[in-house]
Amino acid sequence: MQYHAESWGSYKMNNIGYGGMGMADTGLLRIESLVAESAVVIFSVSTCCMCHAVKGLFRGMGVSPAVHELDLHPYGGDIQRALIRLLGCSGASSPGALPVVFIGGKLVGAMDRVMASHINGSLVPLLKDAGALWL
Repeated sequence: MQYHAESWGSYKMNNIGYGGMGMADTGLLRIESLVAESAVVIFSVSTCCMCHAVKGLFRGMGVSPAVHELDLHPYGGDIQRALIRLLGCSGASSPGALPVVFIGGKLVGAMDRVMASHINGSLVPLLKDAGALWL
């Protein structure tokens, strides 16, 4: 089974909506801004072992991701709630919600999707297409 990154524009419009500028909408706008700044963006928590593993995976491949530690970020709570809604997780402390990875501005997903993409060989082409990896 091949996992592909998907455009997250449809997620924010369909799943969150823009009826008013609530906290989730503010979080999405912050995500959109941060994701646009780098080819690979990881939303993480500094004390999370799975987050550490994903950051190590990318760095071990020679990729320098932009890492946003949400527990240290001034708007981390808003961003984390918006990410949880993007992923379709339930609950503010849903297991598996972090880390969340974007490559080339597209949502790859949480740890399970990143690792599946790495194992099936689709992660490297995503990184190459985004200009994050030169091989």
